[in-house]
Amino acid sequence: MLIIGERINGMFKDIGVAIREHDPKPLQEWAAKQKAGGAHYLDVNTGPNSEDQTVDLPWMVSVLKECTDLPLAIDTTNYDAMEKALEVYGKPGALINSIGCEQEKIDRVFPMAAKYQADVVCLCINKVGIPKSADDRVAMAMEFVANAEAYGLQPDNLFIDPIILPVNVAQEHGVEALETIRQIKMISNPPPKTTVGLSNISQKSPHRSIINRTFAVMAMTAGLDSAICDANDEALVDAIATARLILNQDIYCDSYAKVFRQR
Repeated sequence: MLIIGERINGMFKDIGVAIREHDPKPLQEWAAKQKAGGAHYLDVNTGPNSEDQTVDLPWMVSVLKECTDLPLAIDTTNYDAMEKALEVYGKPGALINSIGCEQEKIDRVFPMAAKYQADVVCLCINKVGIPKSADDRVAMAMEFVANAEAYGLQPDNLFIDPIILPVNVAQEHGVEALETIRQIKMISNPPPKTTVGLSNISQKSPHRSIINRTFAVMAMTAGLDSAICDANDEALVDAIATARLILNQDIYCDSYAKVFRQR
């Protein structure tokens, strides 16, 4: 279960100011803080207020590349900015975040992923919108897998995101997302990986932390491989570490939560 730390995002005020002023310090501080919290990847997003993502996103990547050994999830739908950021990153292991299930986007991004030896977050959404049923989401996952093989990628280079919506407005979607995760594990060998934007499930709810960690554990039992989430929510990280233990994915020791964070 990989934690993709969500905090280096221009939507947060301190990061937005840092991007505008090209001040590396807040990015460096959050990189270190999230790694200590248990992050395995760092999500990197300029947010919506960047004047030029083709400048700001590569700058963010260059700052983080120098201060952390964690791989980066480069988060933008501006694919020119994505390619410039991947050029700056300059090594395998990045995570392209993200593309929807639209052929023109697949044709733009999958060759880029192959060229830079990156993995790709693939969203179960198309021009029509987010499907309600697990079957329709899985059909999109199968489209991604078929295209990946055509472009020389392996199914496990893909992180399929079934899309979770806030439980307070779309309660019926949660069970469909869980079923999607279960079924994705059966569509190929090796199967694609799975991911979610975890904080989406609790948006505008007064009970965010408990909703997030409960859904995370439920999704792990369905086969979830990763989540974009708050790596510094101690209760969430403890729940993830404990779920790994109970699912027999880690060997028990009394300090298992500490070991999970240090790995």
